[in-house]
Amino acid sequence: MILQLSSGMGPVECRVAVGGICRSLLEEFPELEMVTGTKGEVEGSFSSVILSSDGDLSELEGTMEWICKSSYRPGHKRKNWFIDVSIIPDAAQVDERIKTSDLKIEAFHSGGPGGQNVNKVETGIRIIHLPTGITVSSTRERSQFMNKQDALKKLSAILKQTNADGKDRQKNDAWSRHAQITRGNPIRIYEGKGFKLTFRKEK
Repeated sequence: MILQLSSGMGPVECRVAVGGICRSLLEEFPELEMVTGTKGEVEGSFSSVILSSDGDLSELEGTMEWICKSSYRPGHKRKNWFIDVSIIPDAAQVDERIKTSDLKIEAFHSGGPGGQNVNKVETGIRIIHLPTGITVSSTRERSQFMNKQDALKKLSAILKQTNADGKDRQKNDAWSRHAQITRGNPIRIYEGKGFKLTFRKEK
């Protein structure tokens, strides 16, 4: 499971809240791991943090509140700061290793230029990757062996591109959620510079 903590478009105090709540969550949930983070302008602050967990921590999704008087803007009356915790769908990764047991290989008569063996010998090769349903074929070479190698190269390239596209979608999803913060009705409230957890909404 991938979690994103975000300050959205909030001020510096919200970025401090992201950093402090992130540290509190890492202490509370040993299975959590910080994957990456975009640092804010003051020490220990983040505009966004990505966390990963093997367990189900969907209970953490929602708005979290930090109650603390600002030490960055003396005299500022506001002391309630909100951050967003979103679950980012895992990028669907396919196994790029091509296993013979995952392949259905079919030979067919090749058409077009290729000499006297065209339509007499099945030199064309079609490979179906059973786990994904991806189908590739090759008729460019004169021999079945060479066409099989060519089709395997195509399949390998498609599998790698599929994984790259999945990661891009995951990044885009994280970015689109970055600015979405619903204030009010927080699922958790932390207080003070020590980020003491004072409220936890039961689900």
